[in-house]
Amino acid sequence: MTHTLKVGCYGAKGSYTYEAMEQQFAGKEREESYFPLFEDVVKAVKDGTIDYGVLPIENSSTGGITEVYDLIQKYDCAVVGEQLVKIEHNLLGIPGATLDDIDTVYSHPQGFRQCRPFFNEHRDWTLEPYFSTSRSAARVAEDGRKNQAAVASRTAARLYGLSVLAENIYFNQSNYTRFFIIAPKMEITEDADKITLVISVKHEPGALYHVLGYFFYGGMNMTHLESRPMEGHPFEYFFHIDVKGRIHDPSNAQTLHGLASMCTYFKILGNYPSCKR
Repeated sequence: MTHTLKVGCYGAKGSYTYEAMEQQFAGKEREESYFPLFEDVVKAVKDGTIDYGVLPIENSSTGGITEVYDLIQKYDCAVVGEQLVKIEHNLLGIPGATLDDIDTVYSHPQGFRQCRPFFNEHRDWTLEPYFSTSRSAARVAEDGRKNQAAVASRTAARLYGLSVLAENIYFNQSNYTRFFIIAPKMEITEDADKITLVISVKHEPGALYHVLGYFFYGGMNMTHLESRPMEGHPFEYFFHIDVKGRIHDPSNAQTLHGLASMCTYFKILGNYPSCKR
């Protein structure tokens, strides 16, 4: 009997997170759920409502989505995969609308930031932050007003019956968002080649430098480093790190063991296949 996966993502059908979910679970029998908040997705994974959740973690134009790092750590979830999606923002409106009609635009704040030069040319428009790009498109379609537009994908335009008023309005032509696939526990497959971990170090000069040196001497390539404030400890930080490697590789395991001995906090969040797109 085929097992139906319960998967969920942030946003709504037609979002970029939806596209990441499609990439990760293509061809698999699944039941989809959609959530308005990042925390809702992580909670649903933690309490077993869904088997897997899909969340954006960083964008090549605007950097890390730090709230997601905090939530994965807070709810003790694991990273079991990643996907990369090319972000191609368009300005969408109802059929028959033109740019001259628009005075209000809805988008997730990241969408506005990634299209800043375009909106600098339309300073008379009101920019309304909204839950996600897909839900912005859904709102414009539901309201049916010619003065409203949304920043979203062509997939969202097709799903919600909207027209593209201006295409490719983003400023970075190599604009990608990376997405984490999360689960209640780690799942390590044969092709796992990336490790995500979170550490903290002593609050003293050179502490982080010496810890990161383990990766250099162990031949492990660090691909991402993100700092997050440590609650209750002013100006002290957790460091979220991505590094290429396998925790079952003896050399990598030795490097991680040495690194852990130098940290005041050390936790591996996942060892999973890196996205090859």
